[in-house]
Amino acid sequence: MDIYKEIELTTECQQLVPANIAYHYGVVPKEIKKGTLHLYAKQSTYSSLSPEELELILGNQIEFEPVNDDIINKALSKHYRSGGSKAQGADFELGNDFLENLIWDAKSTGSSDIHFESFKDMARIRFRIDGKLIERYKVKKEDYPELVNKIKIKSKLNITEKRLPQDGRIHYDNFDIRVSILPTLYGEKIVMRILGRDTTNLSIDVLGMNEKEKDAYMEGVNASKGIVLISGPTGSGKTTTLYATLKLLNKINTNILTIEDPIEYTLEGINQVQLNEGVGLTFSSALKTFLRQDPDIIMVGEIRDEKTAQMAIRASLTGHLVLSTIHTNSALGTISRLVDMGVPSFLIAETLRVSVAQRLVRKLCDYCKVKETIDVEKFKKLTALKYHYLPVGCDRCFHTGYKGRIAIYELIPVTQKVVDIIKEGKQKLNYDTLKDKAFKLIEDGITTYEEVYSILIEDTQLND
Repeated sequence: MDIYKEIELTTECQQLVPANIAYHYGVVPKEIKKGTLHLYAKQSTYSSLSPEELELILGNQIEFEPVNDDIINKALSKHYRSGGSKAQGADFELGNDFLENLIWDAKSTGSSDIHFESFKDMARIRFRIDGKLIERYKVKKEDYPELVNKIKIKSKLNITEKRLPQDGRIHYDNFDIRVSILPTLYGEKIVMRILGRDTTNLSIDVLGMNEKEKDAYMEGVNASKGIVLISGPTGSGKTTTLYATLKLLNKINTNILTIEDPIEYTLEGINQVQLNEGVGLTFSSALKTFLRQDPDIIMVGEIRDEKTAQMAIRASLTGHLVLSTIHTNSALGTISRLVDMGVPSFLIAETLRVSVAQRLVRKLCDYCKVKETIDVEKFKKLTALKYHYLPVGCDRCFHTGYKGRIAIYELIPVTQKVVDIIKEGKQKLNYDTLKDKAFKLIEDGITTYEEVYSILIEDTQLND
């Protein structure tokens, strides 16, 4: 039948048929009713399918409903991303390998995090893909504690402790997983962060900076002393930029020390230290010790407080290059934040080499995006443009309309003039802001208005 324009699957329905079975037989679950599993099947292969064979595999009576092949292919691409994943549809009561398959499913789909969440009557598992959370599985409430215990055992945590947060780690050959457990009202919430070890593709050249930005940034990081700060919200790619910088600076005649939380990549030739606040190993205490280790370059995972900021300034004043991140909305805001932390403006001018702000933005799929005339009533911030592009969705982008992400940067080389401006709050700096970059991405058809809306409404200048 061609009456279906698109097949939408709930998470529960999707779990009725594993991905490898759905792809192999060309079927998509419709519903389960009175013990019978109703499946949409491709018209081209419908007549050759054996209900008995699938009944044996899936454990239910089977009924087929023929649908246009293109509609089935679209549903498979959209709802079963990894194609051959064994985890989808796995039985939580009987499947001993479910957790292992789940991890590899997340890895194969390019997920950065796996979220396990428990509620009053159900539990669910979500993947974060390209910065967005997607519901992947539903779990029976009674099966959730067993899954939590398996994660705790795998990450060497205390399975009897259910009242306090816990942090652990799972090691694989090519990647690690950081595990964070948080007690909530209806059970423990777990987030597993997938941390890649492969640094092959880490390079300043592929981060997304234009030539002007790269030159300004390299001038700052090639200095023999001073501070380079990268700002942005969680998930904006700050750590990737830092590691690409460290990889570039890693030379046989250079002593590099890092204090991180967590260590996301391991870099040969760099001395990396894992933060451990439980035993007093904080950013500021590590910095104090680092100064006795004859370093050339120090990387601090994040400047969180006044003490760490003061230690970073001290390190830079004594002839070291310090790289770090800080949570602010803009490159200009970084300087304001340091002032708020009690760092005198003259020290900022003397030590801060370059302030960088960055964001990660989803890119439109080049194969299915469509050009549209701007509706000035709907998109009032885009009145300077005649056209923009919309996401449509195809097999190449799993019918999301987006494929991959791009980083946008805002860079300010810090001079005394810059510090005077931020202190007086009376003038604006003439530089390309994140707003400018976001607008250019829309103009060039690289992303959508909705994707960069939060950037367009941010105040990145004083006195806007």
